Amino acid sequence: QVQLVESGGGLVQPGGSLRLSCAASGSIFNINAMGWYRQESGKQRELVATITSGSSTNYADSVKGRFTIDRDNAKNTVYLQMNSLKPEDTAVYYCFADQLLSDATKYTYWGQGTQVTVSS
Repeated sequence: QVQLVESGGGLVQPGGSLRLSCAASGSIFNINAMGWYRQESGKQRELVATITSGSSTNYADSVKGRFTIDRDNAKNTVYLQMNSLKPEDTAVYYCFADQLLSDATKYTYWGQGTQVTVSS
């Protein structure tokens, strides 16, 4: 079992910044990709950014140039630096971690979610 604990959400004005953190604990072996999804009320969850254990990154087009994902493998923590925030970034942000299993499949763990609200 892997536990993911998120922090750093909150209320920020348009144009502001927030930094989300997600710390993994438990059976944290063979963790490959980690990252963030977000979900607005009444909408499907959408990918925000991912980072592999080798530090390859991927971003949604809507956040490219504004958000940066990074990872501290020693601390088993992934971060999402969000700059130039817009009202449309308002959502619950969920951290995830993919664990590679012995049969070459993967299992995805999720955090509990942290609310980000961008409003004046």
